[in-house]
Amino acid sequence: MSAPDPSRSRTGSVPPLAGFTVAVTAARRAEELGALLERRGAEVVHAPALRIVPLADDVELRDATKELVARPPDVTVATTGIGFRGWMEAADGWGEGEALRGALAVGELLARGPKACGALRAAGLREAWSPASESSTEVLERLLARDDLDGLRIAVQLHGEPLRDFIDALRGAGSEVVPVPVYRWTGPVDPGPLDRLIDAVLGGGVDALTFTSALAAAGLYARAEEGGLTEELTQALRGRTQVACVGPVTAAPLLARDIPAYWPERFRVGALVRLLCERLPATAPMLPAAGHMLEVRGTAALLDGELRPVSPGPMAILRALARHPGQVMSCADLLPYLPGGGTDEHAVEAAVARLRTSLGVSAVVQTVTKRGYRIALDPASVSSVCESDA
Repeated sequence: MSAPDPSRSRTGSVPPLAGFTVAVTAARRAEELGALLERRGAEVVHAPALRIVPLADDVELRDATKELVARPPDVTVATTGIGFRGWMEAADGWGEGEALRGALAVGELLARGPKACGALRAAGLREAWSPASESSTEVLERLLARDDLDGLRIAVQLHGEPLRDFIDALRGAGSEVVPVPVYRWTGPVDPGPLDRLIDAVLGGGVDALTFTSALAAAGLYARAEEGGLTEELTQALRGRTQVACVGPVTAAPLLARDIPAYWPERFRVGALVRLLCERLPATAPMLPAAGHMLEVRGTAALLDGELRPVSPGPMAILRALARHPGQVMSCADLLPYLPGGGTDEHAVEAAVARLRTSLGVSAVVQTVTKRGYRIALDPASVSSVCESDA
């Protein structure tokens, strides 16, 4: 007998993220993250919040490389494997690779984690130390504990993140720090996808946002600020839309806005996806209705474990009814939930009719004559569900 597939949901053969819309804001490794999410059933929206400056064209990186070749550092900190490899490849392209590796080998080499260690060794170099925690904070603590910091020349390989606190602490201790800006970020060439993502979040059409860089979060908010939508975006991310980050550093600018971001124990893309597979289905209401089990997801419903796609208008009605299980909601109550609002209560009746067709079992959504609609909760479960909702 084959082992159970961990990518399947608690409802049986349906993938755990089926019926959910997840946004990918990353520029780097976006395809990898998107593929992992799609494999687990998610509808993926790609909206890069930043753009990577190509290494070969990066004047700042080339200038920093020449400076270090001319005056080798006493200590070099490699923060990421892909960033350090990219630096070496760019230096080789400029004809500076051999000279750069020779300059770095003169001093002490520190690696933030195993991937950075691997990149150093691939370049023919060897790390003097690497923290088990893979933490930049622990690297900084080790450096600050030295008694020869005053005047020490330290090269810090950056990778998107500016590491201002890290660099400022070393400079405050008297060190000469040379930041090496590997993979600098700027705004996206085409901000259209990011604008559409913000609109979708505000409209309740995105179940989760993923971030693999703190600068991506900053880029999202920079664009929202240009449109005067900062407060609306913050409220949406504190409410319906979940925010999943690859680690606490990435989450920091979101936490500073009191947005309840979360991250996996292991700061990896695969672990981030696995955590989403736990968190998103756990928030979906499960209601025993008309002899069936109904699970309400972002863009679909599961009825007895079978996925039933639902169009936006009817889905908005279903979510509203699910938030008030067993309670009767009038057409006037439900009308504001329809996309675009409106004043015609017949639009609610039409949406309910389409919802019943999508579910395939009309009895799940019950009509209460002259009053409105409700989820037809099984009698034995009404009190327990209502108490849980309260």
